Amino acid sequence: MFLGGPVLRTLVRLREPVPRVPAEQRIVVDDLGYADDGIVHVTARFGYMETPDVPGTLAMLDPAETEGPLRLDQASYFLSKIELRRGKAPTMAPWRKRLFIATSYITADAAEYFSLPRDRTVIMGSHIEV
Repeated sequence: MFLGGPVLRTLVRLREPVPRVPAEQRIVVDDLGYADDGIVHVTARFGYMETPDVPGTLAMLDPAETEGPLRLDQASYFLSKIELRRGKAPTMAPWRKRLFIATSYITADAAEYFSLPRDRTVIMGSHIEV
């Protein structure tokens, strides 16, 4: 059910090859060719010395660029997660598989890294055998 207001599809580029991205270059908005459908694509760029703040960055958007004001206090965020599993295929030595899978578990929490509110963040996942 669509409750009105623009729908955003956001792509966050984690690292640019500069320490900090100037505010005027941080956000690029694309209406995807249909100006009045309520769907826009936002690319947010961050330097490698910056911590991404997705809600804070989205708050900087001009309502004219997003086909209306955003209701960030009601926004839902969606993340994907890939879980690695050890498969039977001889792709690498068994000890390397175990080490590779173990290191995948020590990654940072994506919702926290992007400063997303926990109560409005959905994490969907899939499994890949290595």
